[in-house]
Amino acid sequence: MHGFTTSKALGGALLAGLTALVAGADSGAAPEKKATATKPAPRPAAGTLPANSKLDALALAKHIDKAIEARARAEKVTLSPRASDAEFLRRVYLDVTGHVPSAEKASAFLASTDPNKRRALIDELLASKDYGKRQADLWQTLMLPRNSDNVRIRQFNVHLVRWLETNFNENRPWDKMVHEVLTTSGAVDKKGPVVYYLANGPSVDKITDSVTKLFLGVQLQCAQCHNHPFTSWKQDEYWAMAAFFTKVRPNGNPRMAAKKGTTVGIGEGPAVIRNKRILPESGKILPPKFLQGARPATKAGEPYRPLLANWLTTADNPFFSKAMVNRTWAQFFGRGIVSPIDDMHEGNPASHPELLADLSQQFAACGFDVKYLIRAICNSEAYQRTSKPAGNNGTAGPELFARMGVKVLTPEQLYDSLTGVLGAPRQGKNPGMKGMARFGPVTPRQVFVNFFQIEEGADPLEYQAGIPQVLRLMNGPAFNNAASLAKLLEGSKGWKESTERLYLATLSRRPTEAELDRIGAHLRKNATEPRKALADVLWALINCSEFALNH
Repeated sequence: MHGFTTSKALGGALLAGLTALVAGADSGAAPEKKATATKPAPRPAAGTLPANSKLDALALAKHIDKAIEARARAEKVTLSPRASDAEFLRRVYLDVTGHVPSAEKASAFLASTDPNKRRALIDELLASKDYGKRQADLWQTLMLPRNSDNVRIRQFNVHLVRWLETNFNENRPWDKMVHEVLTTSGAVDKKGPVVYYLANGPSVDKITDSVTKLFLGVQLQCAQCHNHPFTSWKQDEYWAMAAFFTKVRPNGNPRMAAKKGTTVGIGEGPAVIRNKRILPESGKILPPKFLQGARPATKAGEPYRPLLANWLTTADNPFFSKAMVNRTWAQFFGRGIVSPIDDMHEGNPASHPELLADLSQQFAACGFDVKYLIRAICNSEAYQRTSKPAGNNGTAGPELFARMGVKVLTPEQLYDSLTGVLGAPRQGKNPGMKGMARFGPVTPRQVFVNFFQIEEGADPLEYQAGIPQVLRLMNGPAFNNAASLAKLLEGSKGWKESTERLYLATLSRRPTEAELDRIGAHLRKNATEPRKALADVLWALINCSEFALNH
């Protein structure tokens, strides 16, 4: 029995009814497998923009649309129309800030007649502190592998998260951020990126695998033991890249430091380690060499990582800009221009190669400005397209971007949206915290995220949660209490106004007439307990598919 009402059957029936109505109102709001579109003939990966051009974000948004429209025309696939204001509002809030808007923000945006309100909202959200928090959520997940070795190290993660939030909110150029990550040394409480090395060491293969995936967009780890059978990656290339990290070693024992509550750090030794203590059995001792590039001049008494960082973060690096552009595109569309996003090679071509080349060139030309890239993407018609099928695009491949893909909320998005609607969960004994608290402070948000965490590399367009997660939302006391409803409906007059506020707070839209009819009937049937009846409505809304999806 859920916490809002004493009638389990009543709440369940209302949930089923509302879910059916929601599904009918938005037929695009359920992830589904798509038939793959016919692949175009191979085309050169060179861009279409002059090498010395520098478009502003709005001009780049129009360039994005031209490329998407051209491919759709070639495939004879219909493009879905523009999303409604409500669709766009909820989508951009979730993608940029990681949570749904408040009822007040939703109401004001939907009521506005300003023709430029979407553009203004994008700028407002990029300027908010929640933008950095959202980016930190994404990147700390990528930088800290979820494995048993890192259980203790995760208590240091606050330093990395704080560093990520600050740098993204200050819009520090991406090349400068990555350069610091690659060259960082010192104590973890002073240098947040040190956590990255502690979580991906001490063997150099882990950090090599991660750096090449995150910042170069390639799955180089497949060449660790032998030449890759399906790409051009060679085993010697792998270990030549790994050589850049052979001087890095922790200052102290990270796991013991985590256990004792002391600090720890990393440093770069004066000489290359000439044994295999830091190498797996397949390891080779080779001089450092840039991936498919030159062999830099090295000195035994000097660090290697700055050489790698200087090469990796340059504008003419063939991998760096494309890797970030593709990853950012996937963040907003649920799929990269190259998919999987971190497996770029000649056998896995881009769906829109010229567009990827142009976006990468513009990203570098504008100083690796991440907000510039996001602003261009969000202002495009491609991003603002509805998720509802139109014409023949219901069976078109997702790589055409003919309509917006329906993304499943991340655990962080779901938690932050729930607490935005209902308030922070009540503090108290939480069984999920048992066994975790001994590794450092644990928050209700961490417990929730751990419980709802999906498999690494899972498709964001595929629903991964199961029955335990659904039952936690339906029955968990943390998100079921009458005080949440009272605060949410404070100042509302009449059942229609209350219902509208609940819809604005959860789904960022107003209820349809059919939904009002159903809810009105439910409230009349339970007229003796109107507050509990409205609580049923709220419970149904936060448990319906429309709330769990970003469409």
